[in-house]
Amino acid sequence: MNLRDNTNKKTMKYYSNTSQFILLYFKSILLTIVTFGLYYPWAKVALLKFHCRSTILQENSFNFVGTAKDVFKSYLILLVIIAITFLFLFTSFIAPNNRLYPFLFAISYFIFISIIPMVIHGTLKYRAKNTLWKGIQFHYLGSKSELYWKFLSGLLTTFLTLGIYTPWFFTELRKYIISHLRFGNLSFEFKGEGAQLFWIQIKFIFLFPSTFGIYSFWFIKELLQFYINNIEVNQNEIKTRFQLDVRTGDIFRLTIINFALIIFSFGLAMPFVILRTYKALASFIQIEDSIQINKIQQANYKTTSKDDFLDLKLV
Repeated sequence: MNLRDNTNKKTMKYYSNTSQFILLYFKSILLTIVTFGLYYPWAKVALLKFHCRSTILQENSFNFVGTAKDVFKSYLILLVIIAITFLFLFTSFIAPNNRLYPFLFAISYFIFISIIPMVIHGTLKYRAKNTLWKGIQFHYLGSKSELYWKFLSGLLTTFLTLGIYTPWFFTELRKYIISHLRFGNLSFEFKGEGAQLFWIQIKFIFLFPSTFGIYSFWFIKELLQFYINNIEVNQNEIKTRFQLDVRTGDIFRLTIINFALIIFSFGLAMPFVILRTYKALASFIQIEDSIQINKIQQANYKTTSKDDFLDLKLV
């Protein structure tokens, strides 16, 4: 008997064709290996299209209309940047002058760190504008320069505080990203605070060893609830939040069965694990009736549709 109160709540649904996904999954892995990674954009786009059309909101599926060709351009640029980074890093190790080592290592590290916000921005922008539901488009209105400096300043603060600032760093990034997302006439805010995430992580650090890892299931539950329950949705000045209706037992069963499937199948059951995880997570997310799904409408926002050279997207 299900004692959970789902009155006036809607849930996401995830319906998928298992055999189709198995073929797509192993085809993506095989071709990516055979092509030394060059097939990655086609694999990623195909998988994203599959997951989008398998995700159902009020009997209508989402659709991703992006193309691998667009992603491939960014992928090549990223490979070149990574190659340059490793060139500086390799040179720093073989440099005959030891004084050059810190300088070359710093350059390689800076290049690597600098491309992360570019990838985040480019991926969010591309995925948002190419994801539709009933023809209604998502938008990402964030500024690359704002995200760039927020990322670098947060990273620097994390370094100066010996990692203590990490929960605040991740939370502030999430606040910025979610506050700049739009879905038709819906806007979003993230109301979580770094202190909440900090205590979730502190409890895990102390309780994980003392419970021989058993506390992991409570940790995963609290982490998911922190990320989902703190998303506030605004529709025509009416605000509500998503709710993650999940119990520790749900996490335990999902994790243990997934682990057993992977171990006893020597990894071949990974497609089943992915599908059952997506299905479970979709069923856990509940949407209050105050969000009028039938009244979600397309909205026009001032965005730059043309991609910048450094709008790196990995989808």
